[in-house]
Amino acid sequence: MRSPNGKHPAPTGRGTVIAAAARVPFSRAGSDYRELVAYDLARMALAGVLARADLAGAEVDQVVMGTVVQNVATSNVARDAALAAGVPDGVPAHTVTLACISSNRAIADAVLAIGAGHAEVVLAGGVEMLGDVPIGFKREVRRRFFDSRRYKGPKDWPAFFKGLKLKDLLPQAPAIAEFTTGESMGESADRLAARFGITREEQDAYALRSHQGAAAHRDRLAEEIVPVSVPPKGRVVAADNGVRDDTSLERLAQLPPAFVKPFGTVTAGNASPLTDGAAVVLVMTEERAVAEGRAGLARVRDLLFVAQDPKDELLLGPAYAIPRLLARNGLAWDDIDVVELHEAFAGQVLAVLRALESDAFGREKLGLAGAFVREVDMGKVNPWGGSVSLGHPFGATGARLVATAAHRLNVGGGRFALVAACAAGGQGHALLLERVGP
Repeated sequence: MRSPNGKHPAPTGRGTVIAAAARVPFSRAGSDYRELVAYDLARMALAGVLARADLAGAEVDQVVMGTVVQNVATSNVARDAALAAGVPDGVPAHTVTLACISSNRAIADAVLAIGAGHAEVVLAGGVEMLGDVPIGFKREVRRRFFDSRRYKGPKDWPAFFKGLKLKDLLPQAPAIAEFTTGESMGESADRLAARFGITREEQDAYALRSHQGAAAHRDRLAEEIVPVSVPPKGRVVAADNGVRDDTSLERLAQLPPAFVKPFGTVTAGNASPLTDGAAVVLVMTEERAVAEGRAGLARVRDLLFVAQDPKDELLLGPAYAIPRLLARNGLAWDDIDVVELHEAFAGQVLAVLRALESDAFGREKLGLAGAFVREVDMGKVNPWGGSVSLGHPFGATGARLVATAAHRLNVGGGRFALVAACAAGGQGHALLLERVGP
């Protein structure tokens, strides 16, 4: 079947399922995992899913991991972590990056490889270590470091410092801004909320809902987590540490604007926190998974990626991806039982949902007669919490979304689950799951 824009066919080939999943606890950046690097979290998650699935590393055909802020020492973190997790050295592994949908891209690579007959068993997921970002220097200082390779002794180093000021030698953290626009994602979220009339009170209420949902379903979420022992003292981390059981609308209302001051509506309380974590899913041919008696399966029915204006629609990708994905599968919003929507910011989630309910957006942006859906049933959307409460390790969130969507499908007995997420660069993703079994 062709997609609505006529460019890309829906995936075809062998049936593919999510057969198992595991993630390390998500922790606020620089907290539980401050002595580790991304490689450590990735190998823990990979080893965790192999153990949970009772699968030998030798049975894996490929490993794909997503990440955003790379450690140059492990630039192909998928390969290094796979070897450490017990996957034989004859199994290829590669790392992908697509901002906040990097692990969605990794899962898509796995699905497409299986559909094309290139693999039967793939480990796909992602990792992020935002508590240990690479620190750099100004371009001129970097150039001089490169030239210093030719220095033969101490007498050559005065040339390095000639003309530099002390401030030129100060380290620089990576810019948290869009390269093409120079605008931070938080600033874009503020403008998006204003465009769709999302108030500060609505954003705070949604953030509270996210924390309350995560707190209420802590036992369910624990089923997705593999506890990890953290050096140097071997302390066991078994739960996400970003969930705030004690937060309230009053506390959230006291927080100042984080990006657009003094009148912005995005705060530290209604945005996802910087987070360290890793998550992996086991992607298999449906035939093999069923033959091996694996339970709790979710079939990958279809997936797609979209892109739009990174200035005015940076975070609106799901509002474009969801209608296209459902239309080419002959489904409507009401056919979906489970929705897992990435919560970069509470205002972003609410803006996406409001766009789907908008007659003007439906006509002008989606080519529909009116709104894509008259009223979104919020009971379907992220009842177990989301990125605002659980945290958002950039490269790992997509795999968490897919794992939770499959989990909720099998707990609730629904048929279809929808995963959608936005990403830097004005990109987005949507994926459709179908429960396998009675």
